Amino acid sequence: MEIVLKKFDERHIDGMVKIWNDVVIDGIAFPQEETLDYNSGKEFFNSQSYCGVAVNKETDEVMGMYILHPNNIGRCGHIANASYCVGKNSRNLHIGEKLVTDCLVQAKKLGFKIMQFNAVVKTNANARHLYEKLGFIQLGTIKGGFKMKDGHYEDICPYYKEL
Repeated sequence: MEIVLKKFDERHIDGMVKIWNDVVIDGIAFPQEETLDYNSGKEFFNSQSYCGVAVNKETDEVMGMYILHPNNIGRCGHIANASYCVGKNSRNLHIGEKLVTDCLVQAKKLGFKIMQFNAVVKTNANARHLYEKLGFIQLGTIKGGFKMKDGHYEDICPYYKEL
């Protein structure tokens, strides 16, 4: 199976919504609490600076995705932020690394100078390992910065990388 990365289009929205909602429902990584449907997903994904998808080249099935947007506005508008998710049946295929690497390229093309992740949950060892492998620097730890689905609080670790 060959995995290709590309900009999303409308035919990918159902797959993107499913993968996104799985992460939201798990309640251990994304800050969002509300799930998306086709229409809200289409609006949300179209509002981003860029959305990339990792798809099976033969079937065009969405295996993973990311959203890319400014982290802030004005004098801090050169700092990007992104979120990544991989489908439950597509894990352990290095799709996350492909998504982050592509996102960094797209962010630079869009004129961003820095990528910053505000709220990487400390217990998300796979994401943290990947970000550190790709040269991201942890800025510190915010105690109790993320409310898990079960109601307890976990620490978050902000990361950044110059592009």
